[in-house]
Amino acid sequence: MKDNSSDRRLSVLYLPRWYPHRYDPMMGLFIGRHGLSVLPHADVSVLYVHADDKLSGKTIDIEQSEDDLFTVRVYFKKSTFKPTFLANLINLYRFFLSHYLGWKLIRNSRQKPDLLHVHVLTRCGIVALIIKILTGIPYVITEHWTRYLPTTETYHGALRKWLTRLVVKYASAVMPVTANLRDAMIANGLKNRNYVVIPNVVDVEKFQPAMKSIDSEKKTLVHLSCFTDKQKNISGILRVMKKLSEKRDDFMLKLIGDGEDFEEMKSLAGQLGLTGRFVYFTGLKENEELVELLSHADLMIMFSNYENLPVVILESYSCGVPVISTRVGGIHEHMNDSLGKLVEMQNERQFLRALENFLEDPGVYRAEKIRKYAVDHFSNEVIGNSIYRVYNEVVTQRKN
Repeated sequence: MKDNSSDRRLSVLYLPRWYPHRYDPMMGLFIGRHGLSVLPHADVSVLYVHADDKLSGKTIDIEQSEDDLFTVRVYFKKSTFKPTFLANLINLYRFFLSHYLGWKLIRNSRQKPDLLHVHVLTRCGIVALIIKILTGIPYVITEHWTRYLPTTETYHGALRKWLTRLVVKYASAVMPVTANLRDAMIANGLKNRNYVVIPNVVDVEKFQPAMKSIDSEKKTLVHLSCFTDKQKNISGILRVMKKLSEKRDDFMLKLIGDGEDFEEMKSLAGQLGLTGRFVYFTGLKENEELVELLSHADLMIMFSNYENLPVVILESYSCGVPVISTRVGGIHEHMNDSLGKLVEMQNERQFLRALENFLEDPGVYRAEKIRKYAVDHFSNEVIGNSIYRVYNEVVTQRKN
């Protein structure tokens, strides 16, 4: 599929605020998956800039890779000068300088982009707006961040809000991953004539159901997260597991991942007498190991205080695994009785009851029906076509 000029493929440059890098291979992985879904239709390059307080010997370090997505990562040394405002100014200068250097490298290596795609506001959006002013290249935005949701209360600062409104106003399209996030952005004054909701993408060929014994003695529950208790409420999960363990012993919970509260949650599980009996910590898992854990699970659980639409829920669906989650963010937009169950935020009694109901009758869910929902809504083909449709409309309008 080609653009309207028919002589070459559309060229798109991604400007993500989050992206896998040398210190965290999981950061913003879902953004890369968006890019991969578009590759059948367009050439995609990625320019990612990262503030690096570990960088030594140089102020800016550039990495270039030609994997599935042509990617330039620029690391700049994070200033710690005093006073703080001076360090902030230096870091802001290095942030924009790094984008300029990365932009030059990509322009010398690839054709001029027809379109910029910003992932996560606001600074990368400012970069896109500057490029649009200087070159005329339009930009679109995909927003993943929960900061606009009323439950987070993290969208602050008059200057930030003014700049964000400006960036959103001049975007050719804004593509939040849920309708709930779209409504929250609009409620915060982020007006744009072309909002299009496009969810995250799942590799449905990679995440597939596994053969499981319906009559297995213990059902396997899994939870995958970044172990930030303020958001994911893992402590709440552990308290509910304790109550559940006092009633029955036909389950186990595998907690997958790592993060800032990992050790604290391990300690809490130990204090509750759950570790090694009902709760197991696997640490960070990726690729085939992660697929195996998800696909062999009987149930995915989340008890978050705020979310948009976590990719792990979509991956679970792709594996044919039902989900019990809190009704937060846009999760309800892709939940029905055949996919799982929603409970109210911080309602441990309701969460416990939902788990008990599942353990009493896990056969109520059909893996093939759950997986079909994932394929129909989140596959590379579906999401890639949706994103490219927006790209094509934007570029066509510019030419006309």
